[in-house]
Amino acid sequence: MRVDVNAPAWHGQRWAARTALAAAALAVLLPLGYGGLDGVLLLAAGLAGGAVTAAAVWWTLTRRGPARWLAAVLAAVTPTVVVVLFVVTLGWVLVLSPVLWAVAVWSGRYALRSTGTRPRRMKEHRARSVRRPFLLMNPRSGGGKVERFGLREKAERLGARVVLLDPEEHQDVTALARAAVAEGADLLGVAGGDGTQALVAAVAAEHDLPFLVVCAGTRNHFAMDLGLDRADPAACLDALTDGVELRVDLGFAADHPFVNNASFGAYAAVVQSPAYRDDKIGTTLELLPDLLTRQRGPRLTARIDATTLDGPQAVLVSNNAYRTDDPVGLGRRERLDSGLLGILGVKVDSAAEAAALLLDPDPEGLAVLSAREVIVDADRPEIEVGVDGEALILPTPVHCRIVLGALRVHVPRKRPGVPEAQPRLNWRQLRKLAATAGRA
Repeated sequence: MRVDVNAPAWHGQRWAARTALAAAALAVLLPLGYGGLDGVLLLAAGLAGGAVTAAAVWWTLTRRGPARWLAAVLAAVTPTVVVVLFVVTLGWVLVLSPVLWAVAVWSGRYALRSTGTRPRRMKEHRARSVRRPFLLMNPRSGGGKVERFGLREKAERLGARVVLLDPEEHQDVTALARAAVAEGADLLGVAGGDGTQALVAAVAAEHDLPFLVVCAGTRNHFAMDLGLDRADPAACLDALTDGVELRVDLGFAADHPFVNNASFGAYAAVVQSPAYRDDKIGTTLELLPDLLTRQRGPRLTARIDATTLDGPQAVLVSNNAYRTDDPVGLGRRERLDSGLLGILGVKVDSAAEAAALLLDPDPEGLAVLSAREVIVDADRPEIEVGVDGEALILPTPVHCRIVLGALRVHVPRKRPGVPEAQPRLNWRQLRKLAATAGRA
């Protein structure tokens, strides 16, 4: 196939690629040229400051008493000193350089938008009308969003049957969802956190019923990646009258479903503590020193296809992969229908390895992988697991898997939270595009 790269569109993208490369080069060279030898020394000071900050954070998390507080002060003071040095030495250049980086990123993404690097968005399907929707609502979730946004009243006006969970006693939401299906419900929904969402979603997937997400939880990462407006939970209910359907994957840790992630290691052990719910920061700081230095907790092993992670302090298995290469999209999932689990493994045993995580482009202590299944094992018969924030104890080994397109999620047709999918910056491809001339 021949593509006319002299066509107006290609001509504009070629010059956008050249602009991106020039702006990126200027963003780096301008501070060095303006500062001269001081600029070179400043760059070295910035790298050293980053290493010291990372090491200080490691000491803060792994020490107790006065040593922890001294490390915390060092972690706060070091970047402050580096920023002051940059401001004093570079002045106006310090403002111009980030602007040039912004131009480089915008121009680079514009240039790559028709080269096949733009992520494919999830396909929307026509949502069939429902007659007997059933919704579970947690009145305590998100600090009382159910009452504050009038979710029950709006759902009932739209014809849904609503059951409020009793905050004073534990209720089996899976059993409630199954009972609703037996009584003829043709849609299941939840206004609550990701943990409750996952349990009811599994019942919906089992019976091939549509599922409705109402983002009434504290964070609701699943709702965010579906593009729902987390600031307006009531808008989620518009899917009952004007919605579309997304086919979404569903993850499992053993037999426990998750829509967001399952965590193993340090974080999973922390959330098991009874004190965690009332004092998250204090409990975390109390437990992490023993967990990170391996004085407490299991030794994990994660097997992903032909790769084995030996002894990571933490393993995060997610329903589709999180973005890790773009600060703007960090922690978000571009899609929820790839059929692959995302796997993040972290292994850090010293301050030097903590610094490498920050400065090394490909640190040994960080594993970023994707696979259809993961097996997490340990040197003990049971391990702590955090499944969508819920604390569980599961027998080892724990088999994590993903079911492609298991879930039919109904979402509003108009979702202001759906971000425009941007191509990933590929500087090598930009160089090729910038050098293109004539016909290819």
